[in-house]
Amino acid sequence: MLLTGQSLLNRQVHEMSKFLILACAAFASNGFASHAYAEDWPAWRGALGDGTVRDPKAPVDWKLPENLVWKTPINGKGHASPIIIGDQIYVVAVIEETETRELLCLDRKSGKELWRKIVLKSPLEGVHRLNSRASSTPSCDGERIYLSFLDQNHMFVAAYDLDGKKLWEVRPGVFSSIHGYCSSPVLWKDKVIVNGDHDGPGYLVALDKKTGKTIWKTDRPNNTRSYCTPLLRTIEGRNQLILSGSLCVASYDPDNGKQHWISDGPTQQYVASLVYNGDLLFMTCGFPKRFMQAIRPDGSGNVTKTHVVWQTTKGCSYVPSPVAIGPYFIVVADNGVASCFEAKTGERLWMERLKGGHSASLLKANGLVYFLSDQGIMTVVKAGPKFEIVTENMVGEKTFATPAFSNGRLYVRGVNHLFCIKG
Repeated sequence: MLLTGQSLLNRQVHEMSKFLILACAAFASNGFASHAYAEDWPAWRGALGDGTVRDPKAPVDWKLPENLVWKTPINGKGHASPIIIGDQIYVVAVIEETETRELLCLDRKSGKELWRKIVLKSPLEGVHRLNSRASSTPSCDGERIYLSFLDQNHMFVAAYDLDGKKLWEVRPGVFSSIHGYCSSPVLWKDKVIVNGDHDGPGYLVALDKKTGKTIWKTDRPNNTRSYCTPLLRTIEGRNQLILSGSLCVASYDPDNGKQHWISDGPTQQYVASLVYNGDLLFMTCGFPKRFMQAIRPDGSGNVTKTHVVWQTTKGCSYVPSPVAIGPYFIVVADNGVASCFEAKTGERLWMERLKGGHSASLLKANGLVYFLSDQGIMTVVKAGPKFEIVTENMVGEKTFATPAFSNGRLYVRGVNHLFCIKG
């Protein structure tokens, strides 16, 4: 049964709990401007990095072309999300004919392309059929934009100001993967941190925001590729940079790169990033076997046998990252099978098949969960113990990038266009 989406907009968000208040305070202290929470979308999956949309006017029920504000062609390919800073939108793309990776700036109100800069010219690397050569979403602290690509056999990271002036570029480590590159930079205080898991000696690296100089670099175990973006949280007074990948889930101190704890396995390769509900961490993976786990984040050393609260092999996703919303953990498998679990116990409350395959990660707003399929179908579901579709919306173009929300608008990157949609 389809409900009227707008009638749900005034509901209080379940997860506006102690966790969200503390997380927002932590992110404010880490360099995000205070206005970013209401207006901007400064990084992959938003300011909190977990799909939280803090916009009471986030569009729910819409149709095209009736609710289309603008639609702009994007010259170049890429699965990275747009980021939104003030009156400007920034997108990265690869122009395969010229082998260039580019940064585009669009006007937020009109969608008009204002400028584009060639960030890197390098031979095209091999990629998985569902990956692109511009899949790493930029991050912005309100002053600089931080981007990352693969430059042949090296990680490439660069910083630009908001007007497109290059400030620095570095290659902080080697990188080899038959499926390409993906992990997005995350920001912590004066640092840009990037995941360097690859088919070789993996690492985490923290760079100085102003200069690109390496502040710390930490070896990763197992020499196995992953494509995950780390999650940053302050939990019970301890700062944690938490990353799934390379046959483990591990937590590090983002100030110095020292490991807090590690949980082994349960499989080799990871794409989806972790989420946290103020009590438990949730991860979903992977290859060659798929698992989901809930992990207590308060341990030290090897916590494999002590801190895994529950585990399941049912309904796991490989590529799309999940959401934790109120008492629920919600995920969609790559084949479109969506599941809702009781977060504390791992009991599956419902499982339903959505239309099409899914690559984009989930987002959550005002008690609702947004699923965007590869075919451009956005399904909005009410978070709860029973499966309840609020609405289904059609973009009309294939979509692999995770959408963005800002100031009552939805921004969807298709394979050919960037769409700005109002409710």
